[in-house]
Amino acid sequence: MKHIVKSGETISKIAYMYKIRPFDLLLFNPQIFSEKSYVYPGMEIYIPSIQLKSEQEWACQTEFGHCELEEIIPRLKEKGVRVKVIGYSVMNKPIYALFFGNGKKEIFYSGGWHANEWHTSKFLTYYIDKLATFYKKGESWHGYDLSKIVEEITLVIVPLVNPDGVDLVLQGIYEDHPYYKEVVAINKGMRRFEHWSSNIRGVDLNHQWPAGWEIEAKESPQVPWSRHYSGIKPLTEPEAKAIYDLTKKQEFAYVLAFHSQGQVIYWGYRGLEPTKSKEMVERLSLVSSYTPVHTADSDGGYKDWFIQETGRPGFTIEVGVGINPLPAEAFAEIWSNNCLLALEGLIL
Repeated sequence: MKHIVKSGETISKIAYMYKIRPFDLLLFNPQIFSEKSYVYPGMEIYIPSIQLKSEQEWACQTEFGHCELEEIIPRLKEKGVRVKVIGYSVMNKPIYALFFGNGKKEIFYSGGWHANEWHTSKFLTYYIDKLATFYKKGESWHGYDLSKIVEEITLVIVPLVNPDGVDLVLQGIYEDHPYYKEVVAINKGMRRFEHWSSNIRGVDLNHQWPAGWEIEAKESPQVPWSRHYSGIKPLTEPEAKAIYDLTKKQEFAYVLAFHSQGQVIYWGYRGLEPTKSKEMVERLSLVSSYTPVHTADSDGGYKDWFIQETGRPGFTIEVGVGINPLPAEAFAEIWSNNCLLALEGLIL
């Protein structure tokens, strides 16, 4: 049969959809060079009429982007997750916040800040889906009494801060893309984007925060770039503004920002963090095996700004180890080492 590629699709996603191997797509589509080749919206792909049984679930086989998040949102709503649009990306994609729990203590998890770190978006979405499932069944999860926890806290998750950038890394650039010329120019004519961490305008969303922004901007690229460009001033990008407005509106007791990679947890910023942050990060480390590190010796990050602005604890968790973007199979390690961390994060 014939498949017309849609926005956000990749070879592994299409293969999983039809229960075949990515390798089978290559055999029947000689125009596709390798399993890492991009496939663009409107492209025709032939699907072989075979089906394979796989014992692996979706989590360790495919990438995760904006379309996967939107597909799972109706299921999350059925399980009691409240969904709000807190803003829109440069390309007008909604930025979703997921709310779960009924308590006064508000906790914030975020991911998908950097385009080639889509594993964090997958982890947080998978996590809240499992969390809501166990709670709905009235079951504890890894020894955590969710019936009690959920009544005491309200968890807010923005799993995908940078939808435009993530989709660029997953699907590449094509002539009909509204930012085709700008992206190709920023990337110096190259058409691969594994290294890209910025938003679609070439601004690093985790360099956008008014906490030592001038210092970070001075030491970073001075024009739009695939990574590290801080913008012309703090909070110019709509994705960063959405998180800023959400943080100002809510009263987060502490925040966990998920990035990749390195298997470390950063917990301080210029000595402005409260003393309890050290005990909190030690608890997160014990349930994840990740190493606590006081500071990343950088400025302009969301966690930095939150600590400076509120005087409350903030943590940056660097999931996985390797080179971004981590392969799909890396999700097994990310899940096993961060599931308990995210649960412990509810009761710090």
